[in-house]
Amino acid sequence: MIASDVTLGEKVVIPHPELVTSFGCRIGGGCRIASFVEFPRGVVLGKHVTVEAFAFIPPGVTLEDGAFLGPHVCFTNARYPRAGSDDGQRLGSDDWQVVSTLVKRGAAIGANATIVCGVTIGEGAMVGAGSTITRDVPARSLVLGSPGRVVVPRRGAGSEVR
Repeated sequence: MIASDVTLGEKVVIPHPELVTSFGCRIGGGCRIASFVEFPRGVVLGKHVTVEAFAFIPPGVTLEDGAFLGPHVCFTNARYPRAGSDDGQRLGSDDWQVVSTLVKRGAAIGANATIVCGVTIGEGAMVGAGSTITRDVPARSLVLGSPGRVVVPRRGAGSEVR
């Protein structure tokens, strides 16, 4: 369901809008959104972003123009998430601070990668499938593993790794 408070750019492709949940977010023109993705309040997608099925994108995440998220990519947005306080009281959304994450222009994140909050994925960078990113990723680099480590610099956004 695409709520009425979503800012939706032109020519956004959502093949199954009944299988996408979005409210209070901004989705730029030319984006492609697969099924079973949620975009809550505070999420921002630039133009021509591709989000594959089952990606988890919480408040505080910004995806710049041309970013790509593979299936099952997972972002976090709290450094110390907890359901209850020390005295056993249930915590609400006002009881913790959202920590922002930025995915810069043309960056690509492979399937099943986990992106811990507070990092920046640099322009044209590529995060390998299954990687866990706990710190900033330099522009135009390939990062693999858990925790993610730079394997090789890339020659430019969209180029093959050599």
